[in-house]
Amino acid sequence: MQDPRRGRRRAGSHIPGWRGEALRTSLWFVPTLLVVAAGALFWVTYGLDRAADANAFSLPSWVNTGGPDAARTILTAIAAAVITVVGVVFSITILALQLASTQFGPRMLRNFIRDRGTQLTLGTFVATFVFSVLALGSVSNRSSGAFVPHISVTVAIVLLLVDLGVLIYFIHHVARSIQLTEVVYAIARDLDDAIREIRTDDVPVPQSSGNPEPGLDELNACLDREGVELPAPSSGYLQGIGHARIIEIAANCDAVVRFSRRPGHFVVRGRPLATVWPPGAAPDVTSALADVHITGPHRTLQQDPQLAIDQLVEIAIRALSPAINDTFTALTCIDWLGDGLGKIARRPLPHGIYRDATGCIRTLDVPLRYDRLLNHGFDKIRQAGRGMPAVGIRQLEALTAITTCTIDDAQRTAVARQADMILRGADEAIPEPNDREDVARAHRRVISTLERVRTQALLAGVDQAG
Repeated sequence: MQDPRRGRRRAGSHIPGWRGEALRTSLWFVPTLLVVAAGALFWVTYGLDRAADANAFSLPSWVNTGGPDAARTILTAIAAAVITVVGVVFSITILALQLASTQFGPRMLRNFIRDRGTQLTLGTFVATFVFSVLALGSVSNRSSGAFVPHISVTVAIVLLLVDLGVLIYFIHHVARSIQLTEVVYAIARDLDDAIREIRTDDVPVPQSSGNPEPGLDELNACLDREGVELPAPSSGYLQGIGHARIIEIAANCDAVVRFSRRPGHFVVRGRPLATVWPPGAAPDVTSALADVHITGPHRTLQQDPQLAIDQLVEIAIRALSPAINDTFTALTCIDWLGDGLGKIARRPLPHGIYRDATGCIRTLDVPLRYDRLLNHGFDKIRQAGRGMPAVGIRQLEALTAITTCTIDDAQRTAVARQADMILRGADEAIPEPNDREDVARAHRRVISTLERVRTQALLAGVDQAG
């Protein structure tokens, strides 16, 4: 029986960026690289020390660190001090993770583990400890002659001074990273990165010289009528799909594969993950399915920009809960959600259609729809902040900003729908008439902006037609 973890590792080779994301969310990778670098640095300094001991060149006076006993004392003190500080750094890191889990939710822990500052700090201290231990082992006091690695000892002292600077930076970094505004801003940056990676897949390409390609409606009808459902090999969140590989497989089989889940959805082992047509291609596609998708215990930003939106929403609704009652944090999240959803509105979203080199459709994904992203960003916060004028007004202000970024009527219709739901909720749940009027005024600004943008789009279309 195949180990499902092995299948997930192989899948990474077909999904760009997956391995980099997996390494970034680990606390061991950067420290391991720095430890290897420390070993390489000791190999260089030890070689120089041996050459200097053989009188190949003379050392400057400031490099001389005394005899073997003095060198051992210095290196032992450095190693002991550094390993003690490593324990303190680990303790601070665990405390920061515990605070993050309590204040921001357990799903925010991966954001802290991904932090490069923490990884570099741990790696720097461990690397210094390893270098000092290696240098300590090279000191000898044999009857044939003492050997003192003066250059290595000097480098260890320099590394210790570097560690002091890194420790000060780490304390400052942790103090900043656990501030809620910094956490929200970091998630907003992740959303920006995910938005930049969004690409439109249904691009015009030369049509195949063979038989005419069937249309989408005909393809979907064939998949519904004659297609064979392919079960998911393992349970978990779908983290990524290797489209390049699945297109290659489908082209070789002259088949079309339609996925019923997109990255971010939960899949259950044995339940349908995809449908392939014609039925004769099912065995080949099934055998390769484990190599072209990744499932795991959690969602990732890889191919799933909605995750960053959901993280901002989670912080906002936790802030609006009666136990925390932190309205200003929710308002901050709404501001960044408006910024991110406005940027998404400017970009054409992928239709989930992937073609081979000849232009034939080979895979169909669940499309990434703007109205669903907008609903994910506003629905739960609107429901949690029902009866709170400040939340409704800030959401309407965000919708006003989003409206100026919309590029089609479908987006503007989704914005108008959200604005109307906020207004109805305010009319039903806010008892104070003046508060209701404030919400209504913000709603009117959304509607007037929508009308202005629609008029501008209509005039622009007339100019282009002319």
